[in-house]
Amino acid sequence: MPLSDRILQWLVNEIDKQASVQSIERLKGSTSSTLHHVSLLVEGRRKDVVVRQFDQKDWVTEEPDLARHEAESLRIAADVDIKTPKIISYAETDRECGVPVVLMTMLPGSVELKPDDQDHWVAGLAKGLMRIHKITADSFPWAYYSYHDVDTIEIPTWSTVPHIWERAIEIVRGPRPVTTPCLIHRDYHPTNVLWTDGVVSGVVDWVNACRGPAGIDVGHCRLNLALLYSVSTADAFLVAYQREADPSFDYDRYWDLLALIDFLDGTPTVYAGWEAFGMTGLTVEIIEKRLDSYIASLVPRL
Repeated sequence: MPLSDRILQWLVNEIDKQASVQSIERLKGSTSSTLHHVSLLVEGRRKDVVVRQFDQKDWVTEEPDLARHEAESLRIAADVDIKTPKIISYAETDRECGVPVVLMTMLPGSVELKPDDQDHWVAGLAKGLMRIHKITADSFPWAYYSYHDVDTIEIPTWSTVPHIWERAIEIVRGPRPVTTPCLIHRDYHPTNVLWTDGVVSGVVDWVNACRGPAGIDVGHCRLNLALLYSVSTADAFLVAYQREADPSFDYDRYWDLLALIDFLDGTPTVYAGWEAFGMTGLTVEIIEKRLDSYIASLVPRL
């Protein structure tokens, strides 16, 4: 969805009524909402902002507080020892802009999916996540929940190791490990991490942040790494995270399995965000094979 005159006028009013819009660029990678980078001239100085439109009607119907959720997530994320966007304003309903909207600052940096030094890159990803988990977020009102009902999950018909999936499903239907909740990003993976000169320069896309188990964030990122690269890359991330994490962190593969089960939603697809940032060549067949390899690496060790 392009930025309407209505949204642009709201944006200018929220920043400075005398500001002038210099350029508008749609940001790549987002699949569930539309993001634009807007450059403005404010009192002779350039100001770069990002505006998110929650224009996926099903998502808004299911979670009508999306804009407020992201705004509050950005406020609490300001305490993280890593750069995060700062909230400028938001419109929670469609009354002002036609759709719920969030206006935030723009961070420097770019997504890196083909690092020259993967070990250094994996270590940076792990350190960034660990810093998020240091925030206890005791009063944050949004709590973690699984996106899918594990009782309705079925063994994927495409899998070559259905017996392993069957065992994994049994495990995630069992009791959850006891954990101490903290702030979790809930969608921490390489396309939501920005880099500048080989160093993590920011973490974006905070709309799903909540208070929950650190392990589900670790598991979600590990799943993405396993599908993008290999099981060994996912394992390297875990080692790096454990090296950086608080001693109280107790790794349990339950969260890896739940993150993996939570990923299932019909036939696997290639995430469009990966292709948008240059990771081409992935196919559904490759994703299915890597999913089987990853789950096989987890279940025998339980």
